Amino acid sequence: MDVQVPSPQGEIPGVSIHTPAGNRRTYLIGLAYALALTLASFWAASTDLVYAPGVPILLGVLAIAQMGVHLVFFLHISSAPDQTNNFLALAFGIFVVGLLVFGSMLIMTNLNHNMTSMPMPGVG
Repeated sequence: MDVQVPSPQGEIPGVSIHTPAGNRRTYLIGLAYALALTLASFWAASTDLVYAPGVPILLGVLAIAQMGVHLVFFLHISSAPDQTNNFLALAFGIFVVGLLVFGSMLIMTNLNHNMTSMPMPGVG
């Protein structure tokens, strides 16, 4: 006979009373949103109905929405109090990637400016 005694906190050891982070329904909803956003991106890139200079902006918006779908439905990142560490890790990762990308762009712009403004020896 398997008798489990509750711990002083009211939980049985090895048994969690909390629901899992996601279930099949959550993943299917996320999949539907992800597919819809992917199809919308392909449509926006290949149609003439969208103002041509606005296509990159539309694709950027759809990409950000796609990232949001992945964070919420597949990685289960939320603003719940027990998700603080996950949210902070995500924010730090975004900060580091932004720092690398924009720092690299700043360095390359500075190098480009310095290389194009240098006089060439023997010319002029």
